[in-house]
Amino acid sequence: MKRQSKLSKPVQYWDEDLPKLVEDQKTLPQLIRVNEINDVWMEIPRYVNYGWGAQWFGASISLFSFGFILILFVKTDMFSDLLFCIFNSLILFSFFTLVMRFVRSVLFEPRGAPVRFNRKRQKVYVYEYQKKIWPWKRWPVVIKVFDWADIQGERVQMAGHADWGHRVYCAVCKPGTYEVIDRFILTWTVGNLHDAYGLWSHCCHYMEKKPVPTAPLETEKPRSWTPFQTIHWPEAIDRGSTTAPE
Repeated sequence: MKRQSKLSKPVQYWDEDLPKLVEDQKTLPQLIRVNEINDVWMEIPRYVNYGWGAQWFGASISLFSFGFILILFVKTDMFSDLLFCIFNSLILFSFFTLVMRFVRSVLFEPRGAPVRFNRKRQKVYVYEYQKKIWPWKRWPVVIKVFDWADIQGERVQMAGHADWGHRVYCAVCKPGTYEVIDRFILTWTVGNLHDAYGLWSHCCHYMEKKPVPTAPLETEKPRSWTPFQTIHWPEAIDRGSTTAPE
């Protein structure tokens, strides 16, 4: 019999729904990485682990191509004809946009955008950096706040050449239903299925106020390219996500 998700809109490349109750977990709780964990709140970083270095390569190639095409157009006087001028200007503009998007992404996009779990409030706070198509527009940080009761876990299996392994997604459902209204990623691709199960199990144990280990599997932080890549929680959200209700 073909397996099928209980959710109304399963995530792309869905492989299985993950159990929510502690007693149904597939393995013992185990963090992969953690920024902070205590009796009130826990923060998990989400480091993109594929394609990051390639962005610098893409930026370099795009910048070189932009310069080469610009010199070619000027040297060959390809702007003299109006039609060619419009066409070539569009090509240059496209290359310039691509270069700036690559550069802005590697310099300013926070690589380890975190998720906070507040076990006292039973809330989940998701730090999202929303990139736009145009690099000169504002790329805002959006903090999404969800009730833990509305979150269901999903596992997907990636089979790409540079992105092989397992991811865990959190589907946010309309209260009391399996109708998905939002979704966020809990961990990018990990090669070991046991690690993916362990992370989800850890979150479930933690939010049910069960004892959990505090030592993660990985303690070394992946390299960031510049000091511009910073995580800054708004003051009110930062206070609410790290305290217990009065």
